[in-house]
Amino acid sequence: MNHEREKWILLIVLSIIWGSSFILIKKSLEHFNPFEVGALRVLIAGILLLPLAISNIKKFPKKHFKWLILAALTGNFIPMFLFPIAETAVSSSIAGIVNSMMPIFVIIVGFLFWKFSTTKRQLIGVAISFSGACILAFSGGEGGELKLIPIVLLLVATLGYAISMTTVKSKLHEIPAKILSAFVFSFVLIIPSLVALVFAGFFSDFHPNKNLFVGLGFVSLLSIFGTGLAMMLNYRLLSISTPLFASTVTLLMPVVAVIWGILDGEKLTTMQFIGAFIILAGLIFLRAKKEKPQDPKVLRF
Repeated sequence: MNHEREKWILLIVLSIIWGSSFILIKKSLEHFNPFEVGALRVLIAGILLLPLAISNIKKFPKKHFKWLILAALTGNFIPMFLFPIAETAVSSSIAGIVNSMMPIFVIIVGFLFWKFSTTKRQLIGVAISFSGACILAFSGGEGGELKLIPIVLLLVATLGYAISMTTVKSKLHEIPAKILSAFVFSFVLIIPSLVALVFAGFFSDFHPNKNLFVGLGFVSLLSIFGTGLAMMLNYRLLSISTPLFASTVTLLMPVVAVIWGILDGEKLTTMQFIGAFIILAGLIFLRAKKEKPQDPKVLRF
């Protein structure tokens, strides 16, 4: 399969998997607190990928270990806690919509840290989408309550994803996707996730019952598909495309997230619909037209 076709297939598959993650987080929160959900999500993925990491331990270049830690913490650890915390106050649909701003952060991070140039169209797109995020943050929920803090947490998590993606593309691109995923979750994040579980009270409150096993079922689905498998696919997508193209998975994710939310009885207010539309409009604007200059330092799709 040629890379052009493969990257679009990966984009669609990732959109479905990650778009479904928000409803799985919501269902997991019915059984565990946000910190338990985040820690279990990381721990299960780490345990499953540990054999692969051990068998390929000699293949990882030690000189890049600091970049591995940065990518792991910003893309695979901190956001895993921020999303559940935010979803205790906002719907899974809103979480999926805010996460669609990832391309915006990819542009910003690429410019600030990796010296990628930005275009005028990209800057306008950033401004449009940011205004939509502000509308979401100040629109409130069905009861009119302000949702500023949860939206900020979601934006910080999305920023973390952008830092991780640009780091992987710039410093870790030569490592095969499945091996990189195994290293990230097994060698870097297993111990921190265990520590987080201890402080979250998981082991002290551990009582085997139906509620526990149902919750573990939701978290396991989230971990296996939304974390382990999805990150392998994402790293593969990054290896055959650009960070900006890979981040456009977030254009399709909100559609999946909102569909799941509606099926679960969630509702969006008129202002939330407007904010979501403006965010997507900004992303489509910066995506719509390729720039003529062929400067390799310009972030392109």
